Amino acid sequence: MSDNPMREAIKSAIDENPVILFMKGNPDQPACGFSARTVAVLQSLGQPFAAVDVLPDPLIRQELSALSNWPTIPQLFVDGELVGGHDIVMEMYQSGELHQALGLEAAPEEPAPEAQPAQAPPLSIENRI
Repeated sequence: MSDNPMREAIKSAIDENPVILFMKGNPDQPACGFSARTVAVLQSLGQPFAAVDVLPDPLIRQELSALSNWPTIPQLFVDGELVGGHDIVMEMYQSGELHQALGLEAAPEEPAPEAQPAQAPPLSIENRI
């Protein structure tokens, strides 16, 4: 049995989902602009992804940051590896590197999609593909 069940749950989620986004809110109701824009990019690529809301329990964010050594949210993981946060995802999208990291065909040069306005935060963790 683990001494840290939250960290083990986070590790399992990262290992079990090829693409997972730890974010504020959920894909249908992002709770911050950075999370909303990251979701918009993934959705524009047609990339299925799991999402975990870090807001309901501060321990999720604390353990995630300790595990990834990355202080900010959102955090995108692909094939068990941290890709980065919002800024890195946007840079990779614009350069075509995100397409490559996700195993997608390179897209023509286009600006990152705009996110929808943030809604009220959800009350529970949602993990979906």
